[in-house]
Amino acid sequence: PPPRSCQPSGASEEALRNEIEELKQKNLALDQEIAQLLSEGYSLEELEKHISLLHEYNDIKDAGQMLLGKLAVIRGVTTKQLYPEYNLELSD
Repeated sequence: PPPRSCQPSGASEEALRNEIEELKQKNLALDQEIAQLLSEGYSLEELEKHISLLHEYNDIKDAGQMLLGKLAVIRGVTTKQLYPEYNLELSD
């Protein structure tokens, strides 16, 4: 078969433009949020440390969720059914 063109179709090109615009808006909102926090007296180092700790927390939480999922499969129950056994809230 002949090689496909690398040019995106009109619909996917429009979708990409929309996605780029959404990302620009998110970037602007984050810049404004950072400026707000800086004006409240937070330092960049403090914000970076907080972000780093949030990433670490999310990684640990993801590992815990994975383990709960595997345990649920082994036991033949849902993950939700394991939460009370480990004193977890559904919002955790």
